[in-house]
Amino acid sequence: MALRLARTSAEAHLYMELHPCESCGESGFAPASSIVEAEGDLASRYTGSCPSCGTAREFTFRIPDEILLPGDEDPRFGDDRPSELLDAGEWLWLADALARDAPAHPSGVDAEDRQSARIDLLTAASALSEVLKFVPAGADAVPAEALWSGRGREVYAAGPGRFRRLRLEAVRDTYRDVAARFG
Repeated sequence: MALRLARTSAEAHLYMELHPCESCGESGFAPASSIVEAEGDLASRYTGSCPSCGTAREFTFRIPDEILLPGDEDPRFGDDRPSELLDAGEWLWLADALARDAPAHPSGVDAEDRQSARIDLLTAASALSEVLKFVPAGADAVPAEALWSGRGREVYAAGPGRFRRLRLEAVRDTYRDVAARFG
């Protein structure tokens, strides 16, 4: 199987976090990273042991030709292409997880928690932008083939209407607007 592209290190780390140890299910993993040549491409290799059971873990991802350096003000997981690592449902799951605990208004929230909520909401908006990359030009929703993981298919089954372009754009824009209140 060809190496899949990790468009940013943030995307690679998210993928590793969402794919826990196959032996014990631990999702924590503090790998060492290196740049290697694999299958004729430059690649990032992440290796280490599961902190719970000691099982050796390794992930290798192709590196993009152009390196993106996302920042806190503009968290990005990749370029304009859809992810090869995470499907549309996994990105929506991430957006939900990040936005779930964010307060709707900064009143009564201390400076540290305001900053944390702001970053979470901007990252949730970025995750929704990732879902939108799976909507083909001229289409109004994410197609079924953009959901290949168990988690992604579960998210879709729980709310297929959430994968419509207009709804995704509205929620993404709302997260950005709410994040601005915390700035």
